[in-house]
Amino acid sequence: MAQIYYENDTDPTLVAQRKVAIIGFGSQGHAHALNLYDSGVSVTVGLREGSPKRQEAVEAGLTVKTPAEAAAEANLIMVLVPDQHMGEVYRRDIEPNLEAGDALFFAHGFNIHFGEIVPPENVDVAMVAPKGPGHLVRRTYTEGSGVPALIAVHQDASGSAHDLGLSYAWGIGSARAGVLQTTFQEETETDLFGEQVILCGGVSEMVKSAFTILVEAGYQPESAYFETLHELKLIVDLMYEGGLSWMRYSISDTAEYGDYTRGPRVVTDATRAAMREALAEIQNGEFAREWLDESRAGAPNLLSTRRAEQGHEIEQVGAGLRDMMPFLVPKKPPSE
Repeated sequence: MAQIYYENDTDPTLVAQRKVAIIGFGSQGHAHALNLYDSGVSVTVGLREGSPKRQEAVEAGLTVKTPAEAAAEANLIMVLVPDQHMGEVYRRDIEPNLEAGDALFFAHGFNIHFGEIVPPENVDVAMVAPKGPGHLVRRTYTEGSGVPALIAVHQDASGSAHDLGLSYAWGIGSARAGVLQTTFQEETETDLFGEQVILCGGVSEMVKSAFTILVEAGYQPESAYFETLHELKLIVDLMYEGGLSWMRYSISDTAEYGDYTRGPRVVTDATRAAMREALAEIQNGEFAREWLDESRAGAPNLLSTRRAEQGHEIEQVGAGLRDMMPFLVPKKPPSE
């Protein structure tokens, strides 16, 4: 069984005695900074000059400096910028300002595990990774609870990196819910695998394919949307609440029988082979190299695919139907 820690296992004074720099103020950055601040921790947000997030952070009552300035003043630095930019930010703004005894924290193991960032031997390197989006990390904290997190230590220069990580998890509220012991390798590889084969890539392709097949068969696009995308949330919510068994208990016998008999026809040995291939590309670093090369080239494939996907028929049909639903506020991604 995995080791799980809670508030009683933490020493809040460890993070309270630190000067913390949060580099980045996106989804996770704003949540970490505000939660730590409300926990009584000294926090500075590191943002480049001209960042549109600077005013937002100032209005939230936080001290804002450039990443280099924030890193120079801090002795615990949490790096919360996108994976593809993290190495550059580290080398330019953080590495020159690291001193012996500092702690370098991450919420995802990508750059450490794949060697994009190689810290000096005299600093602690740890990960505290909430298993939820930043808005949920912040909201649950203000409600008195928290989002579970993962903790891992890559380098324990001080001998207390693990305890400091648990203290940080207390500061952002995750120790209220539980902090699961892991490693940088396990977190990175399982996270990428989940995103690619089920949570993002797998689900997106299944939804689009099912929608297209129904429309090509002559069914109304609106009916196809409801059956292949809209109702997906209802099923996932049941899984979230009680696993596959609760979902199957909650649906009709007809749906359950179709689950058992037709599901294996769709997800076949060939599908599982493709999943294993994706995992192998993650484990051997091929995906990381491919993605970083893509990013350094200006992400042409990412941007062109994003534009094409946003124009898919299911997106157009869905936008119209969501406007008819008074129980939700339709969301749209910002234009490039």
